[in-house]
Amino acid sequence: MFGNILIWFVIVPILMMAGLACCGNSNMKAIRGVMVAGSTVLLAMAIWLVVDFLAQRAGGNTAEMLYTGSWLWYAPLNIHLAVGVDGISVMMLLLSAIIVFAGTFASWKIDPLPMNFFLWFCLLSTGVFGFFISIDMFTMFMFYEVALIPMYLLIGVWGTGRKEYSAMKLTLMLMGGSAFLMLGLLGIFWHSAPEGGQLTWNILEISHNASIDPSWQRMLFCFTFVGFGVLGAMFPFHTWSPDGHACAPTAVSMLHAGVLMKLGGYGCFRIAIFLCPQGANELAWIFIILTGISVVYGAFSACVQTDLKYINAYSSVSHCGMVLFAILMLNTTAMTGGILQMLSHGLMTALFFALIGMIYGRTHTRDIREMGGLMKIMPYLGVCYMIAGFASLGLPGMSGFVAEMTIFFGAFEHSDLFHRCFVIAATCSIVITAVYILRVVGKLILGPVHDEHHLSLTDATWWERLSTVTLIACLAGIGFFPNWINEIIRNSFAPIISAIQTAI
Repeated sequence: MFGNILIWFVIVPILMMAGLACCGNSNMKAIRGVMVAGSTVLLAMAIWLVVDFLAQRAGGNTAEMLYTGSWLWYAPLNIHLAVGVDGISVMMLLLSAIIVFAGTFASWKIDPLPMNFFLWFCLLSTGVFGFFISIDMFTMFMFYEVALIPMYLLIGVWGTGRKEYSAMKLTLMLMGGSAFLMLGLLGIFWHSAPEGGQLTWNILEISHNASIDPSWQRMLFCFTFVGFGVLGAMFPFHTWSPDGHACAPTAVSMLHAGVLMKLGGYGCFRIAIFLCPQGANELAWIFIILTGISVVYGAFSACVQTDLKYINAYSSVSHCGMVLFAILMLNTTAMTGGILQMLSHGLMTALFFALIGMIYGRTHTRDIREMGGLMKIMPYLGVCYMIAGFASLGLPGMSGFVAEMTIFFGAFEHSDLFHRCFVIAATCSIVITAVYILRVVGKLILGPVHDEHHLSLTDATWWERLSTVTLIACLAGIGFFPNWINEIIRNSFAPIISAIQTAI
């Protein structure tokens, strides 16, 4: 077991938690040492995994999943700790590692109870990494729940504003989505075996051997897509997201919007579409309507907000809606754009929330009506915020442009009026996004100084610069050099597309 590299993505955060528990809340130097060492190891493992994955593919390894391993966990229900990754999983692991690394430095001076904060932060990371490496549905669901549970305390204790209300709302709505998801997973499990065969939770075995009745597929697709769609902020189940983001501490907002919401999109295509392809083919139009509303509604809602975190939170509703919208197009081009959008939005929104936390830590306000002229006061943070804004509105050369154009090209491959109308509506969100991004940049960064007390504020520290530079470099890397990501993920959709074509 311990010889499998994927297992260490779960073991390292657990070891970090053990190290933190030995530090105590007063020894900040030791706490930082544990977090920096652990997050650096995770990032190094993720980078090595990407390089080795590319090398194995170039060497002719065409297996559906690489680095696979399976260990029996609970025999009566045939539950295994089964792991494996394809190109999409590898990129999600890299994204998670980058944001955990950047979030560590963004929370360099977290207070109070820093040890407890980072301990729950590591537990959240454990759930995220475990989810992306799992190919057993039960184990995947377990890690999914492990990732959700710490959010209540991280927001309720270390958050701001109406933190207790937001933490409770987030927890209840996501647990409601988990109930739908569990029903869907149980239904797939009970239909997972061919006649006379053994029931299994293994996603690959189900896709290869099971033949779920179309009438059951329709119902199970709805349960699983809604269950995961709640975490992906799909309309009308999105209302937990703005409140949760607005009240969460900086690093939690970064990991929550940057990675945790991606569990929703990842689960939708890995389970809902892959295992219920006929149900997806017949009912995708319903969820295209809902996700299309998310894309436009989220952008319009961001336009009328005055709180920086709420602006970014509603922007996340729009961008995550774009991910689900792309997945529902059920073709390789659009799905590739959806994965690029996951990566782009994860990095971009993490950068936004990091910068908002840094600005709030100095000005003690997030209201854009009370701020202005930050380029004059703190030019480094001002430039970084503009870069994040340009990535959000899809400026060529940034990751957002590559992702959104790929989605729209793929979605426009459908020639019917229904799909074309919703593609045009989703495209309009680009214009709406430009409106609120330019409005905020003009007022916050380039406008006159609103409060003279802000003139004495300082610019970013070294640890804040390290966090932001890491994220900006990744955004530009995807924007200028997207082909290496396509090289990683291009074969990952083949089994899903094959299942959809068979269903059609």
